[in-house]
Amino acid sequence: MQATVHAFDPISLTGSMVRDDGVLLPFDGSAFATSGLRLLRLGQRLTIEVVDDRIVAMRIQGIEPVDGAV
Repeated sequence: MQATVHAFDPISLTGSMVRDDGVLLPFDGSAFATSGLRLLRLGQRLTIEVVDDRIVAMRIQGIEPVDGAV
């Protein structure tokens, strides 16, 4: 699923994303840590994985994880 970065706190590494249907989903530092990204920009498009209405993994749109990494 794809979503757009809505908010990002570079200190706590937490934030939220908006799905294309307008639903706001939060993410915590562990979801950001698995991404391998250093920063996020507001409005940036990412591919996300969601469990129980929380983002558990994210990556740059179109770039797949390597060897089972999330």
